[in-house]
Amino acid sequence: MSILQVIGLRDPGEGDWTRLRTLQYSELHKVCVIRIAAHGLAAMLAVALYMDSVPHWVLAVWLLSIVAAVWNVARIDHKFIDIEARGVQWNEFTWQALGVALCTLPWVAALMFFVPLGSTTDHYALWAIAAMLIAGSAAAMASAPVAIVVFDLVVGAAGVASFILTGDFLFAIAAAAYTFTIVAGGLRSARTYLSAKIAEAGVAEKDEVVSLLLREFEEKESDWLWQVDTNRRIRSASPRFAFAFGSAPDELEGESFIKLIAGSSWESGDFPRSLHELAEKLKRREHFSNLLVQVYLEAGRRWWELSGTPLYDDNGSYIGFRGVGSDVTEQRDRDEKIAYLARYDTLTGLPNRLMLTEALGEAMRYADQWKTRCAFLMIDLDRFKAVNDSLGHQLGDRLLADVSKRLAGVITENEQCGRLGGDEFAVVIRDASDKGRVDRLADAVIDALSQPYVIDNHTLFIGASVGSAMGPRDGSSVETLMRNADLALYRAKDEGGNTHYRYLPSLHADAEERRKLELSLRRAIGKDELELNFQPVVNARTENVVSFEALLRWNSEEHGIVSPGKFIPLAEDTRLIVPIGEWVLYEACREAARWPDDIKVAVNVSGEQLLEPNFATTVVRALADTGLAAHRLEVEVTESVFLRDGRIARQALEEIMALGCSIALDDFGTGYSSLGYLRTLRFSTIKVDRSFVQGASHESQESLAIIRAVVAMARSLDMTTTAEGVEDAEQAALIRELGCTKIQGYYFGRPMIASEARSIVNKGRDRIRAA
Repeated sequence: MSILQVIGLRDPGEGDWTRLRTLQYSELHKVCVIRIAAHGLAAMLAVALYMDSVPHWVLAVWLLSIVAAVWNVARIDHKFIDIEARGVQWNEFTWQALGVALCTLPWVAALMFFVPLGSTTDHYALWAIAAMLIAGSAAAMASAPVAIVVFDLVVGAAGVASFILTGDFLFAIAAAAYTFTIVAGGLRSARTYLSAKIAEAGVAEKDEVVSLLLREFEEKESDWLWQVDTNRRIRSASPRFAFAFGSAPDELEGESFIKLIAGSSWESGDFPRSLHELAEKLKRREHFSNLLVQVYLEAGRRWWELSGTPLYDDNGSYIGFRGVGSDVTEQRDRDEKIAYLARYDTLTGLPNRLMLTEALGEAMRYADQWKTRCAFLMIDLDRFKAVNDSLGHQLGDRLLADVSKRLAGVITENEQCGRLGGDEFAVVIRDASDKGRVDRLADAVIDALSQPYVIDNHTLFIGASVGSAMGPRDGSSVETLMRNADLALYRAKDEGGNTHYRYLPSLHADAEERRKLELSLRRAIGKDELELNFQPVVNARTENVVSFEALLRWNSEEHGIVSPGKFIPLAEDTRLIVPIGEWVLYEACREAARWPDDIKVAVNVSGEQLLEPNFATTVVRALADTGLAAHRLEVEVTESVFLRDGRIARQALEEIMALGCSIALDDFGTGYSSLGYLRTLRFSTIKVDRSFVQGASHESQESLAIIRAVVAMARSLDMTTTAEGVEDAEQAALIRELGCTKIQGYYFGRPMIASEARSIVNKGRDRIRAA
């Protein structure tokens, strides 16, 4: 700092002016006694010198002026007693400097007016007294350097002037040199004093911060200080440390730190690994930080986080350990729970996809190291979705929990099962050297999961499809092996489910074909590749055509003619059935509008279409745009449309019936709850599946009984029946005899293009007119 900054006449470059002045003036009041004594002694000596040469009344006035000036500056200095609490203000700084200036006036007067009246010896003696005051001021007023400057320079200048007036120029120069030397030394002392005060204040602030931090540390319930001696026995136990053990501080004094932490395990000697690590750190006198230690207390198992450092005395001898600790049990339990949730399925308690992936990776590394084989099985539950949608997700979750228990019961220590998500599970076989183990395990899984489940008085039946891949033969990476097992599972589902399918390289070609087929199907409508065929439905008695069923056909530019059994399931899986179904509805209504008014058209509707919130609106728009009467449109659905969301499906069909359209239940008898659907929804037609017709033609008593029952039930419910798959005259006669209302099959016409259908209708109409 510069001299002006030390004096207080310029703001400091760093820090605050008020703070620095406060540090200087905080002890100024302590020098008041010294100033009073110095000025009093000096005044008495001056009076003694000039008692004979200066009038007494002048000396008396002069002496009173000194008393008044010294009292005034003492009064001002006394106000700085509490300066640390409020800080020095500029006006206080100024008044103090002016008070010191007033103290100089009596001495200036003495040097200027007493000297001519006395001898040269008296002059030198008076200057000696003034020089004493100048030196004393520089020595005592380091806390107020402006006082040094004011008093010493003014009085020193008066002394120089007094020597000049008497013609003693040599002493004038000496007095000037003396004054400047004293002032310079005083200011240097003032700078040193201020630096010391700044350093002292900094240390005090640090001590205060450290004390505050220690108080806060001690006040935290989970943190405490600990200390042990060379024998690892507790010394100076803090209250928080004792509280962590559930004891009083005096009860812990002298006890073994390791023994207390070990708790009940001390007698058995079965210590946790963390305790061994702590004991080694203390034994080797190593500093440690954030060491997680398992502690056994009467309240139960806890987790402590300890930090410690060895202690040495002034001679460098080891005297023990000191450190800090905190109870992190809640944090540890929370971290363990998060780790569990990240690796285990919360519903079933089985490993999740992440953990299964890691287990498969480890199995593949094991197989590569020991030149063995591993395997991965993907499991998908059959008919689970129907249970989940019809009985609710809560019961579905309980069913999944039971499935997980059965899976865990069929695996060995060599295998690990888990849940991939939804109704998909998986099994990792670490060592699949036994070639038959994969097949046996897959069969065991299918058999176990296919057994009936009883949940809330519901007896449930589901199945399981399994796809497997062998590593490293079927894939050299985790991703490849899982993908190939998924392809095998997809094939098992395609085969009807409840079966196991091994991965074959040809499945990749099938998957690629499916991908290309899907891509082509997405462009089929825009490229006019889709068309409708119509198969006639005749009256069983008159054999006159009463309706046509619209059947979708796809003649792909890239794939040629694609079977409906191949692209319809693909369209449903990808939800392309929604736009395709809307196109079919419009085209069928447009063609039917060209037929006679008594001929209906039947359109098959997928469950995906019924779940669309605006399906009924789509039907209304199709009828309005084509001009087809609502009673001429028959919507055909299968029982599967009710399995996903029966409420929405029924609501959509009821809206369609309200328009005047009729509803036909297709493939009757092949589902699970047909009678329930007939009870809750008014169908106009029941279509008997072709499998029963073929069975009846081969004199199957079961098929004959089923057809008779369906016909009788339909009559009682005022519904018509249509027999599908009639291929010859004998079957037609049999169906007619059994009482079916309508017949559909190759015997009366194969699916045909629209123009042929119109031709049949027109010929039938002409035959009726001719008759």
